[in-house]
Amino acid sequence: MVPQTGSIATKEKFGDCQLHVEWTTMAPTDPSRHGQGRGNGGVVLMGRYEVQVLSGYNNPTYSDGSAGALYGLYPPMVNPTRPEGEWNSFDIVFEAPRFEGSTLAKPAFVTLIFNGMLAHHRVELLGSSGTLPIAKYQPHAAEESLSLQGHTGPTRYRNIWIRRLKGYDTGTEYFRP
Repeated sequence: MVPQTGSIATKEKFGDCQLHVEWTTMAPTDPSRHGQGRGNGGVVLMGRYEVQVLSGYNNPTYSDGSAGALYGLYPPMVNPTRPEGEWNSFDIVFEAPRFEGSTLAKPAFVTLIFNGMLAHHRVELLGSSGTLPIAKYQPHAAEESLSLQGHTGPTRYRNIWIRRLKGYDTGTEYFRP
């Protein structure tokens, strides 16, 4: 089997969701590569809100571009990135923004548990991720695709699951004597 390169996106679309993804980066073939030039990818919610995947172990870069950053917006509160070749995990709770026509009615929020450590706690997004233009909301559908970005250097993903958040499951009894 030939490894795939580049980004991939889901056919199914999601809004509010809980997502688990494990990822790893590999040592670069060119040891002089550093910062954003090493193992760079991302988990992109709704095609516009990115949680940065980056070889972040002993690899300094700008703060809002580091592993676990809400790219271009907020650096993570911790950097628990494991060495290249070891698996990292993101557990993300995403609350999608709401629009009334072309007006933002409710911003998006992200909570990120990164390798078991709280990296973002219900952070309010200012708009789409990225450096330019500055974060800004553009009205979009209530559900959009999830994508895994392959940007620079080898990045691998595994054990991915996602579920919609639609309130409590009222018809299911989980705790019965």
